[in-house]
Amino acid sequence: MNPALASLIALLLAIVLSMISRINVGLVAIALAWLVGVYLAGMKADAVIAGFPANLFLTLTGVTLLFACAETNGTLKWLAHRAVQLVRGNRTLLPILFFFVAMVISTVGPGAIASVALVVPLAMVIGNRAGVSRLLTALMVANGANAGNLSPISSLGVIANTKMAEAGVGSHEGKVWFANFIAHLLVAIAAYGLFGGWKKQPSHSPDSEAPAVEDEISMSRQQRFTLIIILLWIVGVLFFKLHLGLSTFAAVIILVGARVADETASVKKVPWGVILMVCGVSLLIAILEKTGGMELFTAMIARVASQTTINGVISFITGIISTYSSTSGVVLPAFIPTAPKLAQQIGGDPLAIALSINVGSSIVDVSPLSTLGALCIATISDATESKMLFWQLLIWGLSMTIVGALFCQFFAGMIARF
Repeated sequence: MNPALASLIALLLAIVLSMISRINVGLVAIALAWLVGVYLAGMKADAVIAGFPANLFLTLTGVTLLFACAETNGTLKWLAHRAVQLVRGNRTLLPILFFFVAMVISTVGPGAIASVALVVPLAMVIGNRAGVSRLLTALMVANGANAGNLSPISSLGVIANTKMAEAGVGSHEGKVWFANFIAHLLVAIAAYGLFGGWKKQPSHSPDSEAPAVEDEISMSRQQRFTLIIILLWIVGVLFFKLHLGLSTFAAVIILVGARVADETASVKKVPWGVILMVCGVSLLIAILEKTGGMELFTAMIARVASQTTINGVISFITGIISTYSSTSGVVLPAFIPTAPKLAQQIGGDPLAIALSINVGSSIVDVSPLSTLGALCIATISDATESKMLFWQLLIWGLSMTIVGALFCQFFAGMIARF
């Protein structure tokens, strides 16, 4: 079989498996990269291994490990709890606060999944007692976390910016973050208006089974030290150009050496499955590049789009796939490399296409089929209410494929040129 076609079939098989099975697609991708590369393309094993994204692996491991330290010693939980207390008595401001607390935590590094896991249990309890609907709370937290998820120092931002740089459309970290932020902010504003966030009176009775929320949580010495180290690391990365990934290991060593973080517990918190998924798919994409399979993949997408519709079409395609698959592990590594090739084949701005891939694949992640939506549902003990929220989030998530496509069609090119 032609190596280019074989590598494309391997990628499509990996994408399908990521949507219909629970097997880590990174494992599948590594095995397929070996089989196609060595036995069909005639490459040596060392040449296949050379496609492994070592820089991305170190950066993802370092960033997630640093914030795992902050999570295991309670620093992130303290920040979320303290922020929510600021407007605890004002119902109309609560959904807005949920959005920005999740956004800030996600922006500084942990990413959307960790942010939602930290914020949504507390937000559901306080929001329910204040009369904020479950759906609105879930949407504000999830969209807030996603709004900050493509910052240059967050795990997903690292993936997006690394893949864009490899594709030749790098050095646009600000636009990557802004396009994603503004899309999720607009969606959150719409949710706030549609689901009564502006209403002052409670919409339903508080949940009698909701656990009590402490009025005060004091900040320990360990948490204060952790926060200082993280802030110093952020300053170093943004203003002194420290290497994003390698510098995190130094910060982790300081925290562990000062005995303010548990090394064993923190290592267990690192999302190794996601890292394996991202790196495995990236390895398979490297084989596509070497065999010519990427050209076939790009041509396949180009058949359903034109120069004037490519931003909306690519957003819709990635949104549909991301509804059932992993944004970080499958969609971004597989589709971002197509951006410059699509621009060459059918016209358009490669940066705008890349921004559309980022936004389209992330804006659907409030679906209960994704981790963010599932985390929101898991906070509800009542079976009837959790089932209702499941269907509400599913409908909302699927509708975001269209919303994301429209946003990208009209605004991605504008943001790229700004």
